[in-house]
Amino acid sequence: MHFTSPVLRDQQPIPVEYAFGIADPAQHVALGPNRNPSFEWGTLPPDTRSLVLICQDPDVPSRADDVNQEGRQVPADLPRVDFYHWVLVDLAPQPSHISAGEFSDGITPGGKSGPAGPRGTRQGINNYREWFAGDPTMAGNYFGYDGPCPPWNDSLVHHYVFTLYALDTERCPIKGEFTGPEVLAAITGHILDQASLTVTYSLNPAVPA
Repeated sequence: MHFTSPVLRDQQPIPVEYAFGIADPAQHVALGPNRNPSFEWGTLPPDTRSLVLICQDPDVPSRADDVNQEGRQVPADLPRVDFYHWVLVDLAPQPSHISAGEFSDGITPGGKSGPAGPRGTRQGINNYREWFAGDPTMAGNYFGYDGPCPPWNDSLVHHYVFTLYALDTERCPIKGEFTGPEVLAAITGHILDQASLTVTYSLNPAVPA
């Protein structure tokens, strides 16, 4: 199967149009357009009945001690963990594309509603739920797509891996509200094929994206 994007290039920086946070000279970071990128796919396995799309960042600091702290840098050798930016299930194989901004166009304080999404899909909760848990103006369940916003003082460029899974079942075998790891566990044994596209992003002016 193939999985491509008219607006993203593999191993290249993601355009700021699709980011949650953008660089700001005065305050390091500002809120971005936060539109979901467009994608196209084809040559799916003949028995494909539905698709799952997941975006995750494997480069998130495992400790927040230095994150976004003036005069400090998040060290490159700090152990990293996954941060899920988009968990989309029950996506029909046709039409064979997603349009830019179709699932997310802007930032919703407290998170977009869910799990029900466009086209009869369901969307999981991304990790901005944890990121904003202590912020009374932003806390909530963040369903659907919310784009990159890595620490502005991180020594590492972050990678955002979009993976499309072709499943042999019409509905992802998961109920209620769900997260990325829960979906990955649920679709084990149902994956016919998968394909990925990886982009990069940094808000640290000293680190080229």
